[in-house]
Amino acid sequence: MVRIAVSLIALLSLLTSAVAQTPPAPTAAPAQAATPAKPAAKKAAKPKAKPITKLPVAAESGPCRLGVISVIGEHYSVQKFGLTIFENEASEIPIDWGLDDLVFARVRAATGNDPAVRRIAYPRGVFEPFYNPKTILIRDPGEPLPVIVRSFTANAHCERYLVATTFKAELPNSHMTLNGIGTYNQGIGGILRHSHLFANVAITMIDGRSYEEIKRPFVNFGANFAASMRLTEDPLTKLDNSLFPDPPAAASANTTLRERTRALVADRLDRGLPGYLKED
Repeated sequence: MVRIAVSLIALLSLLTSAVAQTPPAPTAAPAQAATPAKPAAKKAAKPKAKPITKLPVAAESGPCRLGVISVIGEHYSVQKFGLTIFENEASEIPIDWGLDDLVFARVRAATGNDPAVRRIAYPRGVFEPFYNPKTILIRDPGEPLPVIVRSFTANAHCERYLVATTFKAELPNSHMTLNGIGTYNQGIGGILRHSHLFANVAITMIDGRSYEEIKRPFVNFGANFAASMRLTEDPLTKLDNSLFPDPPAAASANTTLRERTRALVADRLDRGLPGYLKED
């Protein structure tokens, strides 16, 4: 009996040792739910720039006390005079020098930048009958300046219209005609020749209701008389021969000629405008 009990105790010891050495079966980890991929973050759309709203120009709104119409800046006259009329040459060169803009700027300056001074646009070619009338002696009814101005200002409703135009004038002490705004070269040979600028600018005031011309017969008489009695040559008109455009078509690209001409036109306007604007 004792031997049987010992044998059973030994067998139980072996079984206990085997169980202790056998590793437990691995427990499967619980499956994790698949995490959906995060969508790529969309870039915030940039707000579209708002279109710039142009504010109305003060000179184009409200009452119009003075409408400014300038017709001086389309052509530049290049003239050459010799000993006889057969040596004379004249050319009209198209330019874009802002001379009409200059007229409006000088009028605004002379009126203290009055917002009631407005620039008036006009149809292209409408002043052709004025500059090139059909006849000299008997003018067509549609050629006078007030008639032309009336034809395109029906909706402007300005009290008055100041019109700047060019004209032909005779060179003092000669029979040579200078046309509008430009430059001329006169003389013989290369040494005896001389060059000058000229600006024949006329100011006309027209009533905005009756469209009658407002006459100013003695306007700026003192200033013009003083200028005519000047003993020295006007430095604004004297031009070095090297600046005279040759060929005439070169005038439009001549920067010095452009600036000198603008200075001369501004001087003529500043001299003449006060007499026309003093009652405004």
